[in-house]
Amino acid sequence: MTTSTRLPDFDLETSGSGRIRRADLQGRRTVLYFYPKDDTPGCTIEGQEFTRLLPEFREQGVDIFGVSADSGESHDRFIAKCSLGFPLISDPEHVLIGPLNLWVEKRFAGNTYMGIERSTFLVGSDGTIEREWRSVKAPGHADEVLEAVGAG
Repeated sequence: MTTSTRLPDFDLETSGSGRIRRADLQGRRTVLYFYPKDDTPGCTIEGQEFTRLLPEFREQGVDIFGVSADSGESHDRFIAKCSLGFPLISDPEHVLIGPLNLWVEKRFAGNTYMGIERSTFLVGSDGTIEREWRSVKAPGHADEVLEAVGAG
């Protein structure tokens, strides 16, 4: 996927029993970061780093949403346990995960399985993808995204 590609259309559940659609993102830049699973070490680090930098993202006019295949209830528990400062989007049917090619074969401890590739997308106020990061490492990634937001 190249930059200037339009974000796929979607209508998904969020934490707090909310809903979000692509149209809801219009008019503001948005960071959508995709992560494998709630309440796991790397995902916790990534969520807490984005939360720590949330005031700077907001100063730049950028909203943040985390996305995984976990349920809204799981997201609510994860937010409460880790004090995350933004909504999480539930995508169990891979409405976004699939079209963005994030459901990939992974290997861990000699096992092969399918899972979400940790990736981040910066979406412009017009709904196009301005920048993407694939196969990211959680520690320090939020700082990298913030730097790119400020440069854009």
